[in-house]
Amino acid sequence: MQAEDFGFGTQIRKSPYFDATVRWGAKGFSVYNHMYIPRDFGSPEQNFWNLVNDAILCDVAVERQVEITGPDAAKFVQTLTSRDLSKMGVGQCKYILITNAEGGLLNDPILLRLAENHFWISLADSDILLWAQGVAVHAGLDVTIDEPDVSPLQLQGPKSGQIMQALFGDSILDLKYYWLRELELDGMSVLVSRTGWSSELGYEIYLRDSAHGDALWERIMVAGAPFGLKPGHTSSIRRIEGGMLSYHADADNKTNPFELGLDRLVNLDIEADFIGKAALRRIKEQGTSRKQVGLIIDGEPLQGPNTSFWAIKKDGATIGKVTSAIYSPRLEKNIALAMVASEHAILGAEVKVVNKSGIVNEAGTVTATIVERPFYDPNKKIAAA
Repeated sequence: MQAEDFGFGTQIRKSPYFDATVRWGAKGFSVYNHMYIPRDFGSPEQNFWNLVNDAILCDVAVERQVEITGPDAAKFVQTLTSRDLSKMGVGQCKYILITNAEGGLLNDPILLRLAENHFWISLADSDILLWAQGVAVHAGLDVTIDEPDVSPLQLQGPKSGQIMQALFGDSILDLKYYWLRELELDGMSVLVSRTGWSSELGYEIYLRDSAHGDALWERIMVAGAPFGLKPGHTSSIRRIEGGMLSYHADADNKTNPFELGLDRLVNLDIEADFIGKAALRRIKEQGTSRKQVGLIIDGEPLQGPNTSFWAIKKDGATIGKVTSAIYSPRLEKNIALAMVASEHAILGAEVKVVNKSGIVNEAGTVTATIVERPFYDPNKKIAAA
């Protein structure tokens, strides 16, 4: 296929790596943050094995950056998130939640601190640039909020460290999990962080000038060739194994952090009056009516991810929905993330899943068991290695 074979019009932006991904075999794209993201390099299962055995390079320029600068930048960023940032150092990254006034989740991005009053918010799939600019209008703080010319790639997998060493030298191996470093590669200005949406050892490489997108992609692929590097896409199999959220699938602006088990990211004792603080305090006191759980779904292997929310039933009554489901070839099980009524979130309990995947019985349901999640490496030892 040629790059011009793909097109939704100019309202959907192409990343600086778009042409390179097509050259390297991208056959299909989805849309994320109003941009194309490669979603098909052939077999999703082979992409998974490439990730967990060697390394893959993914175009994730869709993770748009919201840049916040100015004398009050640190104070402003704290108003956006429930996580305590008081001990966040320059050069550090943190996984944060951004909530609305009702405590609903608007985004679960990575926050990067480049300087004392210079931050990037590396976004999941929602328009936080508009949200932050709107909040700033009445915040009474001296900040500038913009979208910089920054486009990340993800280099993920057990051999990613060796590839980074080939690119940047031995010193890159000192970069700690959830920290960043500003570097140069062949005259290209990049920021490198020890982060990534894969639950594997990995790095994100943020290009600071889109004109160099093609050159950066090819440079990394050449360096990675001796280590088995393959072009790839973010793996639904691995992210569900790792219990990682996909915004709009597993959470939305009606979902609160306590339903997702993300209590550790909500600090109600800090002085800052962050957006949603009162609502989150009330939710914590009253408890939640829903909880996210893991499911093992019986039956033949799913042939792909669910494309709709499957109802979950108990004794004939609907108690929740499957949000993300996939077959894990490593675990040899159908695994899923689901949201169920709190009283039914009991480990080991059996439920019925209504789906259209061809693995149902005559009654239109299949048995599933509620389990802990993540399904694999629950303590993130691989990613933090």
